[in-house]
Amino acid sequence: MKTLLRLGSLALVLGGGLAQAGTLETVRQRGVLKCSSTMGTPGFSMADATGRHRGLDVDFCRAVATAVFGDPEKVMIVPLPAAARFTALQSGEVDILFNTTTWTMGRETTNGTLFAAVTYYDGQGIMVRSGEVKSGKELNGATLCTNQGSTTELNLTDFFRTNNLKNEIVAFASQEEALQGYQAGRCDAFSSDRSVLYAFRSKLTEPQKHVVLPDTLSKEPLGAAVRQGDDVWYNVVRWSAYAMHAAEEFGLTSGTVEQVAASTKDPNILRLLGREGAIGESLGLSRDWALNIIRKVGAYGEVFDRNIGKDSPLKIERGLNASWKQGGLHYAPPIR
Repeated sequence: MKTLLRLGSLALVLGGGLAQAGTLETVRQRGVLKCSSTMGTPGFSMADATGRHRGLDVDFCRAVATAVFGDPEKVMIVPLPAAARFTALQSGEVDILFNTTTWTMGRETTNGTLFAAVTYYDGQGIMVRSGEVKSGKELNGATLCTNQGSTTELNLTDFFRTNNLKNEIVAFASQEEALQGYQAGRCDAFSSDRSVLYAFRSKLTEPQKHVVLPDTLSKEPLGAAVRQGDDVWYNVVRWSAYAMHAAEEFGLTSGTVEQVAASTKDPNILRLLGREGAIGESLGLSRDWALNIIRKVGAYGEVFDRNIGKDSPLKIERGLNASWKQGGLHYAPPIR
């Protein structure tokens, strides 16, 4: 049956139905893009005092909206607990799943999802009160707070099993509730992705009294997931993210991209910005789709720095999330 569905999708492409199929057309008709987010994670998705959501995941959502509409504000952010996010995607409640969601084999083979792009390379960690322990391997018999419906529970089980340690996991409906449980003393430690730990530590009453241990329990490539069976939409989301990475590789920023577009002779940049070729049309988008993303949302480095990097309260270093040109893992395939 899956083979027949894929053949059907291919027939749509070959028959000229590329721009009018599935989620892309639904989003256009609705007039707004619906993206999931966490219930509130500083730096990734958090409502400010005015109710406007800000963060790395939110900016990626706005990038896709810009690709589709030319307008980054045509976005509806739908906060969801981790346990409800995949159901929301499959039911059509949201068009893209973020929620600091880890790309795993099981989620693609059993949840009917495809991960279109990695937005942040992370790893699970453990936060404890300062001075208690120096490694997760010292937490024998400890109680750990985490959230339900995520990879964190299994990662904790695997870590303690591998190191022949016993522990008790207390799972909450959301990361916010898990943090509250930890702060209230219900648990000895709090475990989540390391980026989330640094973000949530900043929300504690006395952040300096808590430390993120050096242990990295897992690989956590966080990304944007879409429903399987809609290759058109998958490509729109995937290449919107890659456009932001390509922009950083070429040294483009939101402030310089228009000037470069008018003066450059680099064929790679000309193709990306829609001055040559028909890449946008092949996605079912406008010719200047990538130029609009870069101008209105920014290159990946800009988005990283303002939300979680050097220009944010979190001050997270680029590390693995640097461009490949600076020794990181982010790498845009040729856009041609």
